Amino acid sequence: MISDKDKIEVSGLDLFYGDFQALKNINFSLARREVSALIGPSGCGKSSFIRILNRMNDLIPSCRVRGNVLLDGEDIYGRLDVTELRSRVGMVFQKPNPFTMSVFDNVAYGRRMQGLRNRRKLEELVEAALVKAALWDEVKDRLKKSALSLSGGQQQRLCIARSIAMEPEIILMDEPTSALDPIATGKIEELVGELKKDYSIIIVTHAMHQAARVSDRTAFFLLGELIEYGDTRTLFTNPRDKRTEDYISGRFG
Repeated sequence: MISDKDKIEVSGLDLFYGDFQALKNINFSLARREVSALIGPSGCGKSSFIRILNRMNDLIPSCRVRGNVLLDGEDIYGRLDVTELRSRVGMVFQKPNPFTMSVFDNVAYGRRMQGLRNRRKLEELVEAALVKAALWDEVKDRLKKSALSLSGGQQQRLCIARSIAMEPEIILMDEPTSALDPIATGKIEELVGELKKDYSIIIVTHAMHQAARVSDRTAFFLLGELIEYGDTRTLFTNPRDKRTEDYISGRFG
């Protein structure tokens, strides 16, 4: 049974691309207002896993999922509408991907697609999302300018604001700082700490020090398996599995 505090519960999850099995018997939970980091070498299944959580893998014809993925106790592969799921479970990608439109229109886009036309409500929503994304002070006088005029770090925070504007419950971040410089990376990490007051967050990262800084729990993936998942400090200082110890000590990966 799903815990009262868990937003997501995954059990016995297998993922196939055609005949290739990319994920094997994954068991995972995400608590409310918690940050979970996913670490592991390239190609180990981290990104494939989070794409399952808002059904982005549905876009791949050969993809097949087996097992249970529950959001607040409801099977996301059951009767839950995919559009509703993706508004509840937002995604921020590795490289900033702002739309070729103004800063304001980027943030308002999703809500407009849902039918919101009231200008005042849109303005309030956009400002609130940009404030939460720690970007408002930097762009409040540039709302009509192209989002492409922003720096890389600002564009990534804009993408986070775009997700926040949909009022999600969960935010998935797939290596959100890998294309950013250290200063922009630091701002995103600080932002994650603030956002977890209101959202549950999963962050995929290759940087183990980043996982150690921002997450409450860390999951180590290897060759499509979830090797170990637990309290971040414990996993980094006293891992239970030898493979986890070998990875975090730099013996491979």
